[in-house]
Amino acid sequence: MKSVDVLIGLQWGDEGKGKIVDFLAPEYDIIARFQGGPNAGHTLEFNGEKHIMHSIPSGIFHPAKINIIGNGVVFDPVIFNKEISELISCGLNPSENLYIYKRTHFILPVHRLLDAALEKAKGTSKIGSTLKGIGPAYTDKYARHGLRIGDIDNYDFIDKYNNIKKLQLKNFHSLNFDENDFLIDNLPFLEYEKLWLETIELIKHFKRIDGEIYINEQIKNGKTILAEGAQGTLLDVDFGSYPYVTSSNTVASAACTGLGISPSHIRKIFGVFKAYCTRVGSGPFPTEQDNETGEMLRTKGNEYGSTTGRPRRCGWLDLPALQYATTINAVDALFMMKVDALDNLEQIPVCSAYAINDEIIEYLPFNLENLELKPVYTNFKGWNNFNNQYHLPEEFVNYIKYIEKKTNTPISLVSMGADRSKTIVLYDFMK
Repeated sequence: MKSVDVLIGLQWGDEGKGKIVDFLAPEYDIIARFQGGPNAGHTLEFNGEKHIMHSIPSGIFHPAKINIIGNGVVFDPVIFNKEISELISCGLNPSENLYIYKRTHFILPVHRLLDAALEKAKGTSKIGSTLKGIGPAYTDKYARHGLRIGDIDNYDFIDKYNNIKKLQLKNFHSLNFDENDFLIDNLPFLEYEKLWLETIELIKHFKRIDGEIYINEQIKNGKTILAEGAQGTLLDVDFGSYPYVTSSNTVASAACTGLGISPSHIRKIFGVFKAYCTRVGSGPFPTEQDNETGEMLRTKGNEYGSTTGRPRRCGWLDLPALQYATTINAVDALFMMKVDALDNLEQIPVCSAYAINDEIIEYLPFNLENLELKPVYTNFKGWNNFNNQYHLPEEFVNYIKYIEKKTNTPISLVSMGADRSKTIVLYDFMK
């Protein structure tokens, strides 16, 4: 039975996935996060209040919906505790509708220590890590000595913890750093470790499930599931702008391994993108506007990282990159975000191809970083403010039709602001 829809980002993250998951949640029985960790920041805004989810699925503000943290996620209990505290302060009881796969791997304090050391050791070659310990946690997972949620009930949990700590501290010291060289969330290592171990007790209040068994049983019973991805396709460890990528697979197919479901259960794939482009951290960005235009986009779009607070690099929409992302994900419907940030511009350039020396190409090449690559722009007339789906400005219609033609994918939804009410559905994408 095809009852799983997958929602992913199509750029370098920060596309607005959290808002869309929150908007779509009423249509589903279960919302399940399938990869990434607290390096993600999914922002939800409604009733004049803003909420940022890092590990918890963005459907959590719908108490009647089950929210699941899947095995593809890496999990920091300290950050999780902060999120839970915020939810409780909003009058929610997340222990009732939030489940965690037993196979989900922990981010240990030593992972965060090592992440900071590795990034500092790279010097000018640093990738712009969020320093949340994501890379070292995934490294331990694939090296087959990670620590998982299900281990907390075992008698040897602390022994396992200490063995991994010992091994990774050895790696840390090999970089010629001392534990006191770094703070973790403004705490010395030993203090953060104490807090981490105390917070493990919180997890025991949540349903820890054999998730792959549970979710397949729910599919069998006809339940509908929205699989929520983090980061974006261009940050995928295999298909992104390597090495300036995240440590997990961010593409739609990762929902299968990140939740333990068959590809045959996937019904629709939804791709989220901004009407322009942004990027946080290092790495190639062909359409970047490191100038007054970029600052204008940053200001109008409030482009600051929800996890790091860092100003995002901003530039025009990159269609070869978007076409690449829609192709490898086989996207069924596009959702365009932050259209309001382009309001009242006289002209809106769109990158329709790249120039490499005397050659024009319309695809994303293997090595963006080392090529003498220049964007080729097609210019569109701008539009004035609008928020009514029955009165779309002609200029905006021309803009989206060009994108649809280039990507061969319909734009089914547009977002005109951060609040969930500022959402215009153009086509029924649920059929």
